[in-house]
Amino acid sequence: MSAGPRPAAAIAALPVSKPFIAPEELGKRAGLQELLRLGANESAFGPPPRALDAMQAELPHTAWYGDPESADLREALATRHRCAFENLCVAAGIDDLLGLAVRAYLSPGDTAVTTLGTYPTFVYHVTGYGARLETAPYDGAGRVQLAELAALAHANGARLVYLANPDNPSGSFAEPAAVAQFVAALPPETVLVLDEAYADFVAPAELLDTSGDPRVIRMRTFSKAYGLAGARIGYAIAAPQVVETFQKIRLQYGVNRTAQIGALAALGEDGFVARVVRETAQGREEYYRLGESLGLATLPSSANFVCFDLGSRTRAEGMVEELLRRAVFIRKPGGPPLDRYVRVTVGTNDERVRFASSFTAALQALDAVLAPL
Repeated sequence: MSAGPRPAAAIAALPVSKPFIAPEELGKRAGLQELLRLGANESAFGPPPRALDAMQAELPHTAWYGDPESADLREALATRHRCAFENLCVAAGIDDLLGLAVRAYLSPGDTAVTTLGTYPTFVYHVTGYGARLETAPYDGAGRVQLAELAALAHANGARLVYLANPDNPSGSFAEPAAVAQFVAALPPETVLVLDEAYADFVAPAELLDTSGDPRVIRMRTFSKAYGLAGARIGYAIAAPQVVETFQKIRLQYGVNRTAQIGALAALGEDGFVARVVRETAQGREEYYRLGESLGLATLPSSANFVCFDLGSRTRAEGMVEELLRRAVFIRKPGGPPLDRYVRVTVGTNDERVRFASSFTAALQALDAVLAPL
């Protein structure tokens, strides 16, 4: 009997991996029906009411395909970002857009550069398409080392560089002047993928305007402050030739109609989003104080999560397991030096109270088993 079809050599050589283990799977493993979800950086505050109403009103038309051009949404986004319709590409979240960038600008064997341990979907696409990856570590304070990334790009002739700003999983934020210097330091043929998934938690004036540089592809999402993670919708802001390139390879009906409707309605809910941002900032401050009360350092964050320093990878892994036993789902960074931290999403006020209690109890249990490492 035949062993079955053989995948392409580059794919066969890849190890089987899961960039993310979902809370649903973790709950089943632990025999839990419900988890306090503080691990995936979803919005604890839900979608804007206007978005929910718009999506619910159009559910009877789910039999229809969405607009493959996302024209209404792109027009609204063009107004918001003061750019042209041709500067925008809508896709099924930033994960989808990262795949488009890798396919568009990396051939097998080409090199991409990023930070070791940053958002893993970029790495997933790079390796999946047979390209090479070079990485620079975070510094000791959990910040992205921009100068090292630029140097790696030059040393390896990198075609593509990935930067999440604010960063995931550290929460660190590079100021506009630092990003501008970084862009200027890149090789002239290098494309920068600037992942701004958490940009809504930063004041607009603190974000670098890269509209004049055709080498920069900015990526935004409705998954975080807008609370539409399950709808899977995001967009890229880029030069028209970049959008035209994406249009050649994107899945034409990859964005579902309900997501388009919800995102368009959500853009009119600035007051709701502002409240989410304020509540998130308050929650971060509460997490900092919680860490201080427990003798745990925290990393400053410009996102909707905070990293707590457990002192070692072993203790961080133990904390994830201890909290899961208490029906609390969090995640931890995978690469050093951040692998000694656990990352916790800012929840609602009630969720933050529940987390503080569970975290304190889990730390006590952990200390009873593990000496500081």
